[in-house]
Amino acid sequence: MPYFAAALARTAGGWTGEELDLSEVEDLEQLADLLRDLTGDGPGPALMLLDEDDEHLAVVRVDGLGEPRVFLSDRRAVLASEVAAMLWEDADGPADEDADEDEGTRPIAEPVGDTGLLTDLGTPADDLVALCAEEGLLPADVLTALCERAGCDDVLESLREA
Repeated sequence: MPYFAAALARTAGGWTGEELDLSEVEDLEQLADLLRDLTGDGPGPALMLLDEDDEHLAVVRVDGLGEPRVFLSDRRAVLASEVAAMLWEDADGPADEDADEDEGTRPIAEPVGDTGLLTDLGTPADDLVALCAEEGLLPADVLTALCERAGCDDVLESLREA
């Protein structure tokens, strides 16, 4: 599946970023180390934003030496994507086990992971889930909205244009 992956980090000089090639990233911890490298000596945060084949998105957040936090817009991505499976396999993010089990009420896409990982960057958990569920919004649109709220949309757009 084709994907776009960007690493963004907040440094003393503002947000910085680079496009990522995840083909050589073996696990979540290796990705977290790459993200930490972007922050220099600052506390971050550092984010990996992934849009895979206009089907789903993933966000990984690292703060300092803390454990990486993972959010996937659709739990089914783990079955269809090697990248999503790698991100989710090692994540400590809580799966949404309270999903509605009633017949006919299960949503088509079920977000999983840490829905609150962007709260301090302008996107509370409920807003993140709502953006992912909004009809007509592609994963790239959601990532743009998240970056607008965090103040790093110019960095994301420059990476997409490169």
